[in-house]
Amino acid sequence: MPRFRPDSVNLGAPWLSPNARSQVVREHWDVPSLRYRLVEGDITLFKGVELLETSGHVPGHQSLLVRLPQTGPILLAIDAVPTASQMNPDTRVVFPINDEDEASTRARTRKLVEVARRERVALIIYGHDHKQWPTLKHAPQYYS
Repeated sequence: MPRFRPDSVNLGAPWLSPNARSQVVREHWDVPSLRYRLVEGDITLFKGVELLETSGHVPGHQSLLVRLPQTGPILLAIDAVPTASQMNPDTRVVFPINDEDEASTRARTRKLVEVARRERVALIIYGHDHKQWPTLKHAPQYYS
């Protein structure tokens, strides 16, 4: 399996084959050049970059908090909160096809709202917000 993401197997529709199992050969895990690192929970990768555990879209989903010197903190919500309209944990729509369950969906959204508040995040980047996309900087522009 080229990607370790459950919804990427079984032709992208694991719910069509609920008894299917993903198989990964040991060679994918034991390749020294890939240098895997097991992470659990929230961790600091290095100064200014944190992985935030935001499971719920898929098990082990991670969002990213990057602290930039000029822009300030940027939160990459990715698929944990796919659009700005989904940022309210109490009113966001829970999609059974995209979210594991309502409780984890609301919990990860609350977590990211709290991180954004606590860190005074300057920008949240959502994973699938077509309205936000044109407002973001694109190469060769960048956030610093």
